[in-house]
Amino acid sequence: MKRIIVAALAMVVAMLPTAQAAEVSRIVVGFPAGQATDIVARLIAERIGPLLGETLIVENRPGQGGSIALAALAKSQPDGRTMVLAPLASLVANPHLYKSVGYDSLKDFAPVALIADLPMLLVVNPSMPVKTVPDLIAYAKANPDKINYSSSGNGTLSHLGMEDFKRRAGIAMLHVPYRGSPPAMTDLMAGVVNAGMDTVTVTQPFIQSGGLRLIASAYSKRVPEFPDTPTMAEQGFPGFGLAAWLGFVVPAGTPPERVAALSEAIVKVVQSDEIGQKFTTLGVMQRTAGPEGFGEFIKSEYSRWGEIVKATGAKVD
Repeated sequence: MKRIIVAALAMVVAMLPTAQAAEVSRIVVGFPAGQATDIVARLIAERIGPLLGETLIVENRPGQGGSIALAALAKSQPDGRTMVLAPLASLVANPHLYKSVGYDSLKDFAPVALIADLPMLLVVNPSMPVKTVPDLIAYAKANPDKINYSSSGNGTLSHLGMEDFKRRAGIAMLHVPYRGSPPAMTDLMAGVVNAGMDTVTVTQPFIQSGGLRLIASAYSKRVPEFPDTPTMAEQGFPGFGLAAWLGFVVPAGTPPERVAALSEAIVKVVQSDEIGQKFTTLGVMQRTAGPEGFGEFIKSEYSRWGEIVKATGAKVD
């Protein structure tokens, strides 16, 4: 009888939650699994969990260029248990493009950490008789309304970046939006479209295979993968610099000590050699800033992209 009672007690205890069990927190990603933002989120989640003494899970909530995830975060409990790894588009471009995104980027979130840049490259179909940015501008002016460019979708950085370039260069090119980068790259290599901008991650394999011709780094500096390719700034467009940056945010009102703990763990992981090497294989560059620095950066970028959207007349709705 004593053994039966002991066994029963053991079963009951085993079923009770233990105080030692790790807390569970979430990183929400506004894009499907397998895309660059999702891959980066999973790399970070695996490594910050032990530093925080928590279990980190990644949840995908795709839609509206990442804005659905942020809209949900704005309504979440400000306990720091839910973060969004947000890209440039959803935080500082979408609010200017859509009639409603369901959040105020400058009021509804507490910045945690800026973690990465995904540099953009300007590429053309190899059949195009251009090898530099001035070549492309001259060709476009000689062939008005006959050149088009692809993007990964309306309102994406590949769309807005090209519109800004067109405006600065004083040229006309027809925008052909696609549902994601893969079909856009497929048609660009096939010659269905003539030019495009996308990340190193997306374009590098096709540049190396000869399927695309790289004519400029659209980033603020030359990228390590193609050190001999000059930037847009070097080719006549000072100040031009595009990167699909990524950063973590939590709901406004999250306790400052929680924000600080999250930021410290994230920055430590991102600055590690291990993550640096993994980022390099993805065409991603380490770029870190804590809550204050990231907050100022968001304000600056919000203003910048508001001006670009207004100047280009880009629309989504």
